[in-house]
Amino acid sequence: MPDISRPVALTRAGMVAERLCRAFWPFWIAAGLAIAMLATGWLQGVAVELYWFAGLAFGAALLVTFALGLRRFSWPSQGEALARVDAALPGRPIASLADAQAVGAGDAASEAVWKAHQRRMAEAAARAKAVEPDLRLSARDRYGLRYMALLLLVTALLFGSLFRVALPGTAGPGTSATLAAGPAWEGWVEPPAYTGRPSLYLADVPAGLLSVPEGSTVTLRLYGDVGDLAVLETVSGRTEDVPSAADAQQSFVIRQSGSLAIEGADGAEWQVRILPDAAPEVQLDGPLQVEGTGEMSQPFRAADDYGVTSGTATMALNLDRVDRSHGLAAEPAAREPITVDLPMPFTGGREEIAERLVDDFSEHPWANLPVTLTLQVEDAAGQTGSSEPVQMILPGRRFFQPIARAVVEQRRDLLWSPRNGRRVLQMLRTVAYEPEGFFPNEITYLRLSFTLRRLAGYLEDGGPITAEEQEEVAAALWELAVQLEDGTLADARQRLERARDRLAEAMRNGASEEEIAELMDELRQATDQYMQMLAQNAQPAENQADQPSDAQNQMQQITQDEIQALMDQIQELMEQGRMAEAAELMEELNQLMDNMQMQQAEGGQGMQSPGQQSMQDLQETLRDQQGLSDESFQELQEQFGQPGQQPGEQGQQGQQGQQGQGQSPGAGEPQDGQQGETGQGGEGQEGQQPGGPGDLAERQEALRDELNRQRQNLPFMPGDQADAARDALGRAEGAMDGAEEALRQGDLAEAIDRQAEAMNALREGMRNLGEALAQNQQQQEQGQGQQEGQTMGQAAPQRRDPLGREMGEAGQLGTDESLLGTQDLSERADELMDEIRRRSSERERPRIELDYLRRLLERF
Repeated sequence: MPDISRPVALTRAGMVAERLCRAFWPFWIAAGLAIAMLATGWLQGVAVELYWFAGLAFGAALLVTFALGLRRFSWPSQGEALARVDAALPGRPIASLADAQAVGAGDAASEAVWKAHQRRMAEAAARAKAVEPDLRLSARDRYGLRYMALLLLVTALLFGSLFRVALPGTAGPGTSATLAAGPAWEGWVEPPAYTGRPSLYLADVPAGLLSVPEGSTVTLRLYGDVGDLAVLETVSGRTEDVPSAADAQQSFVIRQSGSLAIEGADGAEWQVRILPDAAPEVQLDGPLQVEGTGEMSQPFRAADDYGVTSGTATMALNLDRVDRSHGLAAEPAAREPITVDLPMPFTGGREEIAERLVDDFSEHPWANLPVTLTLQVEDAAGQTGSSEPVQMILPGRRFFQPIARAVVEQRRDLLWSPRNGRRVLQMLRTVAYEPEGFFPNEITYLRLSFTLRRLAGYLEDGGPITAEEQEEVAAALWELAVQLEDGTLADARQRLERARDRLAEAMRNGASEEEIAELMDELRQATDQYMQMLAQNAQPAENQADQPSDAQNQMQQITQDEIQALMDQIQELMEQGRMAEAAELMEELNQLMDNMQMQQAEGGQGMQSPGQQSMQDLQETLRDQQGLSDESFQELQEQFGQPGQQPGEQGQQGQQGQQGQGQSPGAGEPQDGQQGETGQGGEGQEGQQPGGPGDLAERQEALRDELNRQRQNLPFMPGDQADAARDALGRAEGAMDGAEEALRQGDLAEAIDRQAEAMNALREGMRNLGEALAQNQQQQEQGQGQQEGQTMGQAAPQRRDPLGREMGEAGQLGTDESLLGTQDLSERADELMDEIRRRSSERERPRIELDYLRRLLERF
């Protein structure tokens, strides 16, 4: 027999616990309920008779359950433990070892077999382990009374106290015993929420010096008889309506340094010192930057020990520096200073703020006039801080077209003083006397004539015009000046894009030689007109003075030769039927024209760098993806018998939506003929019916392949921003792949979601690539010195990043430039959200469309 005393002993102990649980579980329930009632004070304050009755009832229950437990309990023997261990082993080896050989005794072979059997049983018995006891009581306690009692007991021990177990009359509320056990007073000091400091429990603060922020609230509670404790303080500065010092509960605000004392038993005294709250500070943090459209960007810094809450910028007219000649010689009309809110960060702390004030005051009467700029900030305590007044010229849009410049000048004179109305009328009549050669078209001349008649009608009574009439005429003159400045170039650009679209459509449809010749002549005329308009509307830049005129002419001549050569080669390829090669050359021509526009905008600084070319290609891809998403949504509406918007409206909405989400200004608008033009040849769509899911899937596949090519051709640049750009473009390519698969399966809703993910990833990649290019350029320009500062108030010539935004000093990226032109971002966003909410409220729409609108509302 092997030594199995240890597992047998453990098994016997488990049997003891098992039998105790089965015998005494009613006793444990009664004991837990009794302790829970006493510890939580359920019997405090009740009548003495009820108290004794409850005590006798619980006592009887405890005695009865304990007696029943003793009767049911039996101590397990050694044999019972050994039998349980043996029963847990296979073959009951322990019982086999206690057996004797009954058959074959005296036979050597039989005895050998018996000994071998005994050895195997001994080996099995040596592997014996203690048997776990069965403590489950679910068969006996079917209603779970043991868990109820355990829950009440744990709750009583957590929130009650065993010291409450006492006779009635000695543990009731409000007695001297309870007061003696607890503190005689309590107090808290709560600093203002904007400080971010924690509250102080005065009972844990030792007497002596106590430093707290100004405006902290003190709350005190006094226990015991009235008059035993009293509060003496000189920190609140109260002189009227002061409560009694012995009030049981007191609260006041710390306004000054002083003393705070609690007189009486276990009292304390503190010398309170106020932590000063410094006033906020604000100052300009760099020179004023002005865009060509008149938008200003003024960096500033603000600081406060607890954080700046708000700020304003005030610009007041500096009348002493105004050149009081011509229309400005009259006494100006009274106008309030310009006050705008300073931008504040939405997240993070506001102890140190470095932001930019970006706004456009081109339409204000003081535009391009001297003003005084003052910044003011405020903290949560109501303290204010101001910057030193700075003299500056209020930035405004610059006009180069002669008639537009004259109209804007007369508009300024009209807003300067209503008494200038008759003089403005005479000057504008002089401008419109002989319109031939000055006005680009009849529409602008008719608009000026109509405005002059309205102004003449307002001046018939001989007095100055009213404020409403003044604003109406000024608004009409501003719209006319903008149309004169930009309208001609915009019309030429639109005609050029229309000629491109018609030629691209001819490539896809296989036009005849006569049609090709006609379309090429139209493209040549549109290109010549557009280049002429670019030259006439080019803004002068200072760096053009440094470049020799013959170099400029040579660059322009090379550009013209390249354009003419490309056009001739495109026509030749189209006549030979080689449409795919002609489409590739057409794309090169489009890029060349866009580069030429960039040269004009930059004052002839040259062609784009590889990084800028990559940015432009990605911009084209984003535009194509936006147009493809619009067509997918329109196809989704048509599937359920609800025609969407007209094509023009659909394209316009897609263009505006894309511009509102990060498209740089001047990037163009996706036309019908341009969809899929980047990276997609005409042969990729042959045999497809336009507008169907299959056609959309083919175009999505071509757009994905084009993005893959662009991603592979990105210029090498070190840094985290470049890696982030590549990762974002990789995500965009994956989203396009998912959109293509969804389109092939006919799941338009899923395809639209994947296309939205692709556009978001594209925008992120373009933003990271732009920052990487700016950092790379900044590193290359280190050690070359800084350019001379510009006089504040003048529009300095700026470099532009690949997105077309002006760059600040040292190559820093200026992201505050308006990307929506004259359209307000918040206004456009509100219009889109209102339209989405309106459509989602129409329950008769298909379920798939309602689900898509709901996802848009949840995301944005």
